[in-house]
Amino acid sequence: MGVPEQLAERMSMAEQHEYLRARFSRRNLMRGGAVTIGAVAGGAFVPGAVAQAATPTQSHTSTEYVDGSLVAPFGRHLAFGSDASTEMTVSWQVPVAVKKPFIRIGAHPWDLSRKIEAEIRTLYTPAGVGASADHTQYYVHAKLTHLRPGRTYYYGVGHQGFDPAEPHLLGTLGTFTTAPDRDKPFTFTAFGDQGVSYHGLANDSLILGQNPSFHLHAGDIAYADPAGAGKAADTGFDSRVWDSFLAQTESVAKSVPWMVSYGNHDMEAWYSPNGYGGEEARFSLPDNGPDKANLPGVYSFVYGNTAVISLDPNDVSFEIPANLGISGGTQTKWFEAQLKKFRASKDIDFIVVFFHHCAYCTSTAHASEGGVRQEWVPLFEKYTVDLVINGHNHQYERTDVIKGNKVTKKLPIGETAYPETEGVVYVTAGAAGRSLYAFTAPDSYEGHLNEVDSVASFINTKDGKVNETVAWSRVRYLNYSFLRVDVEPAQKGRYARLKVSGIAETGDRIDHFTVARRAK
Repeated sequence: MGVPEQLAERMSMAEQHEYLRARFSRRNLMRGGAVTIGAVAGGAFVPGAVAQAATPTQSHTSTEYVDGSLVAPFGRHLAFGSDASTEMTVSWQVPVAVKKPFIRIGAHPWDLSRKIEAEIRTLYTPAGVGASADHTQYYVHAKLTHLRPGRTYYYGVGHQGFDPAEPHLLGTLGTFTTAPDRDKPFTFTAFGDQGVSYHGLANDSLILGQNPSFHLHAGDIAYADPAGAGKAADTGFDSRVWDSFLAQTESVAKSVPWMVSYGNHDMEAWYSPNGYGGEEARFSLPDNGPDKANLPGVYSFVYGNTAVISLDPNDVSFEIPANLGISGGTQTKWFEAQLKKFRASKDIDFIVVFFHHCAYCTSTAHASEGGVRQEWVPLFEKYTVDLVINGHNHQYERTDVIKGNKVTKKLPIGETAYPETEGVVYVTAGAAGRSLYAFTAPDSYEGHLNEVDSVASFINTKDGKVNETVAWSRVRYLNYSFLRVDVEPAQKGRYARLKVSGIAETGDRIDHFTVARRAK
């Protein structure tokens, strides 16, 4: 991105950000600021739905506008608010500056008379920062609140000159459904490490066919920064990759909330000291985390009987330390408080945690992250987390049941784990679209078993890589895939279930197991 490599080796994300701003801000007059948020007021115009106005952080300087009728929105993507049953943010992109963006929303596609103004976030990348040249991106967001639980809404996004309620534009409408009460079964999907590719698009298409209530993306989202080391020396950075990614993802994300967590490839030094300024322009995630300024990708939400927590492992990563310690320990403290709260809740049976770096994985690339094992694995075990989903390693791998860094129960394909008494199961689902890694042991998956007693691997520690021989690698599949989870509630005292399946890009099932817990 423009920092000499010998300097980048010694610089944190914040130091690289300061270097880039000093260098390129003198060279270029920024037309809209690094992250310029031009806020427009929203109001309570829809019965049962309210849009919240944003607060501007910088003024937007003069911008040339084109005829709005010639500009089509694209890259629609949804995200729950802190309350998934009553809040939803609809986000999208426009290729050039537009005037007065808005969203229309209603209970029927023929009744979109209610119009709510939206918020524009302008992201400018000057010449010299990577390969993007002189590039401005325009992202639009509308946060809807006071929605009704378990209700499907129709919406259309537009701006002056482009009104989705016009008959010839009704084909641009989308839908979303808020979270229902805790007694309803549902499905969600998950993967990490997608990027822009045929395989990424194929996985999106297959996920849409699962009819998920939401999707979890466990980091390394678009790969605009292909190096992923948190170093601004990467001249391959290209902010325009995000345009392609959001266009690719729209077929699913316009109707399925796309809940992202941030990985090492998502740290982009130009935009902000923590590397996440670009993501903050592109996504609107729940704001209930411990430190939105430093950790915008840390949050939680509840869907039905299941609590979902997103963490930022860049904060604890020994392998890629560009943001190591950025939270000062507040993330782990918040995480434990969330676990304690959810375990005490009579309405929540399952806790699912997702984030990028793996606690337990074997590969010839990243393998396991010692920072995660040190900081969070004890909490997974203390609060009997039901499922941990990771990316980072570009493969599918699933562990046995683990506690105290040892196998407490072998979990062959088709078997059931009981986290209350046995331990935690970890799934690496990092084969969403980027080039694949490798195992040191043979593939072993449904219909193709090659079970071994141990696997040679390593763990990243503060002192570097340390070799380890592990017994917990149960399922290994080295091809493109994703995770499907079917949540089955139960009456009090009976077993509620997570039915977890690994699905290959071909549509074949490569793994399945169940997590069972007595319903409250």
